[in-house]
Amino acid sequence: MSDFSLDLNEDQLQIKDWVHGFAKDVIRPVAAEWDEREETPWPVIEEAAKIGLYSWESVANFFGDPTGLTFPIVSEEMCWGDAGITLAILGTTLGVSGIVASGTPEQIAEWVPECFGTADDLHLAAFAVSESDAGSDVSNLRTRATFDEATDEWVLNGVKTWITNGGIDKVPTLHVVVAAVDTELKARGHASFVVPPGTKGLSMGQKFKKMGIRASHTAEVVLHDVRVPGRCLLGGKDKLDARLARAREGQSSKVQAAMSTFEASRPLVGAQALGIARAAYEYALEYAKDRKAFGRAIIENQAIAFKLADMRMHIDAARLLVWRASWMGRNGKEFTAGEGSMSKLYAGEVAVRATEDAIQILGGAGYVKDHPVEQWHRDSKIYTIFEGTSEIQRLVIARAISGIRIP
Repeated sequence: MSDFSLDLNEDQLQIKDWVHGFAKDVIRPVAAEWDEREETPWPVIEEAAKIGLYSWESVANFFGDPTGLTFPIVSEEMCWGDAGITLAILGTTLGVSGIVASGTPEQIAEWVPECFGTADDLHLAAFAVSESDAGSDVSNLRTRATFDEATDEWVLNGVKTWITNGGIDKVPTLHVVVAAVDTELKARGHASFVVPPGTKGLSMGQKFKKMGIRASHTAEVVLHDVRVPGRCLLGGKDKLDARLARAREGQSSKVQAAMSTFEASRPLVGAQALGIARAAYEYALEYAKDRKAFGRAIIENQAIAFKLADMRMHIDAARLLVWRASWMGRNGKEFTAGEGSMSKLYAGEVAVRATEDAIQILGGAGYVKDHPVEQWHRDSKIYTIFEGTSEIQRLVIARAISGIRIP
């Protein structure tokens, strides 16, 4: 048995330094500009593609790390630069996760490269699950998928909302859509479909103006008689028919189209929140050492010093939860106590607390746009809401540790 160690290996350290350099030199200098513009930062995505950071090869490399830690490291470093821009770059990986979670090896090989395109021909991807009446309650989806046997096509109708990269047509954008095939089975009657770029009937509805992560495009996706070939059903029809038959007979199923993706992505979302928290902590620490009041640096006051000590402690604890869940997920360990939800829940709430504390340490300076902590605080709040609210994460954990389906 090998000795226990939290030391990163040489590949992980090199990737960490590479991504941090991109966040420091490319992302952070333009973060305030794109936050103000509330637009997709195409020049930054293009630069990420140019150096190979935005590519299916890099994502495969990050996901392929047997320790499971490389992608959380990448996510933290990028969000240290800016969360909104990071989501504009990494939002495609949500669609990728949907394909990998439900697709066959052949579908994964066909569609994942299409999510990114090339440096000269950028593509994006979106994962469309949430609806106006089905956010936390994914079992209540109204988007329908009906099979047309005559043409071997699936017909999709519905409206998705809060979708990252949703409906973008500036570049080819692939959508992975979760829809109800059998409404009586609730979540067990769902399936995931690839909607290739340019498919007739898919359009963008309302684009949302948000409190934070404003460089990330968030919009409605409208599906009106969208027809996709049978091969676009992820996992294939035989597998779906068998799963539906088991569900109708009352047999339980561990596979649900939306939840399979969320379980894989929650630690990565926690890592993003961690990046915001670390950025706020580091900024507040330097400010507290430089800022003088009553003849001494404000960090010499216990009220400030203890606040910074708590920030660092909570950030390190959050990272350990994220790394544990990421390692477990990569190595096929069952989340018996909601470990994936724990990591996302704790890291998200740490980010909100750390950014609020950073504002308090800066005082009035922290409340104005001269310093980035006010933006980081706005960005942090979404991490207690999307990919499952804090309340839903606590419900998942409570059900896991009790074995009781707590309503």
